[in-house]
Amino acid sequence: MDRRSVLTGLAALGLTACDRASGGGAPAPVTAAPEAIDLSALETRDGGRLGFVAHDLGSGRMLAWRGEERFVYCSTFKMFLAAATFLRVQTGEERLERMIPITRADMVNHAPVSEPAIGGALSVETLMKGTVEVSDNPAANLLLKANGGLDAMRAFYRGLGDADTTVDRYEPEMNRLDGDKDTIRPLSSAANLKRLLIDADTPLSAPHRDKLLRWMTDTPTGPARIKAGVPAGWTVAHKTGTGGYGPTNDIGVLYPPSGEPVIIAAYHHGARTAPSERNEAVIAEATRLALAELGRA
Repeated sequence: MDRRSVLTGLAALGLTACDRASGGGAPAPVTAAPEAIDLSALETRDGGRLGFVAHDLGSGRMLAWRGEERFVYCSTFKMFLAAATFLRVQTGEERLERMIPITRADMVNHAPVSEPAIGGALSVETLMKGTVEVSDNPAANLLLKANGGLDAMRAFYRGLGDADTTVDRYEPEMNRLDGDKDTIRPLSSAANLKRLLIDADTPLSAPHRDKLLRWMTDTPTGPARIKAGVPAGWTVAHKTGTGGYGPTNDIGVLYPPSGEPVIIAAYHHGARTAPSERNEAVIAEATRLALAELGRA
């Protein structure tokens, strides 16, 4: 990856954007086979199950714990939903400024952006921003339907080279555990993040990738997850997901003050009885341990 291209773009945030994307293509190969990182002590502490991947884009080293196992992804998918919508904009199938009516029938729980707009309309871009920054559920459902439904979202993953992420339900039903429905493997999640946000041949245009990274950086959610596990001075562009009964997730790209970024995909299915603070702390501690192992602490 060209470091100079990574430093262009979101200068005000100290963030990144690679040179303008050249289009599709096969996902870039992983630079190294995953190494095991033992996070069993974090699971034992509260009785949860943790899937975790850390990919250092400088050294190429990748650390994984339960990287091939499936975890319900909850709202982490909304970052990928926004990316899928940007691709439709790039092909002329969608317009960021198109207004979508908001009705009371659209409402499900957690609607900080869409509920105040009932009886009016919101632009596609406003809905996208709301799904990424504050995880608005009705906004996500409206975008899923506008993009062509669940089949289209599934096809989006397949287009990235992700052959196994499942797409089965809308919000909020997708958060319920039901076999392999609406699940992802941490290794697949990390590869998707790299494909969209890092690879020079990402299908996203540079302006759209910049905007997505900005939303992922501006989000106020999850300060006690990945953000709590990074050294001072790092910038985190991420998307959280929470099931409300244990699942506590966070995925994103971590940018140090200098050097290449690190991709993190963390999916923690905490015990039902564990307080949310403990579930979040597991992700923060796993992030700290991984960065120390990578020599990036």
